[in-house]
Amino acid sequence: MSAIPSVSVVVPTLDEARALPGLLRRLAWLPLREVIVVDGGSRDGTAGIAAAAGARVVRTGTAGRGPQLARGAAEARGEVVWFLHADARPPLDAVARIREALAGDDVVGGAFLLHTVPGGGPWSLGPLLRVADLRSRWTGLPYGDQGIFCRREALDAVGGVPAQPLFEDLELSRRLRARGRLARVPQEIEVSGRRFEARPLASFVAMHALPVLYRLGVPPARLARWYAPVR
Repeated sequence: MSAIPSVSVVVPTLDEARALPGLLRRLAWLPLREVIVVDGGSRDGTAGIAAAAGARVVRTGTAGRGPQLARGAAEARGEVVWFLHADARPPLDAVARIREALAGDDVVGGAFLLHTVPGGGPWSLGPLLRVADLRSRWTGLPYGDQGIFCRREALDAVGGVPAQPLFEDLELSRRLRARGRLARVPQEIEVSGRRFEARPLASFVAMHALPVLYRLGVPPARLARWYAPVR
């Protein structure tokens, strides 16, 4: 890897015409090699918005965050691959912080701290939205909303992003950690609490119960069926 590694961003989308423009505007300020938007069959013009903003659009035709991330990662040409959700707003010095985190030879990847903000849902939950943020501060395996990034060679060594229907982020983190250290970047990445606000009880249960079931060996396909109504 070069002294100043190039960074590719991969964003999976499905009907994200409202959230995506804000992310793309933020990314336009960052020194990136490319932004790849992997669209899973949006009907609201998401792909057109991404293309107009200069992103490289890859269409999969079918939705599924795991397969979409796997496809985008395979297309990425940067020395570092950085995965972001469409409603994420990374700090303006994010690329510099990623490069700092990867300066250690034992570091294969990492993620940011989380800062959840109101998303305009029907419920005003205020401080309750910050409950998810605590997870980013104590868990050793980062989730996708934290903006996971990794070295290209490490990603290739673990077989790329697992193309599974749920918890592809947790599984990727687990595989990467088996090869080296995952850094926790102290800066926060801002994400929307829109889904939690839309269905707070179901989201709370999904946030806490499904990861436990996954660790206990329940197949991701079955968990995805339970998770679908929450999204």
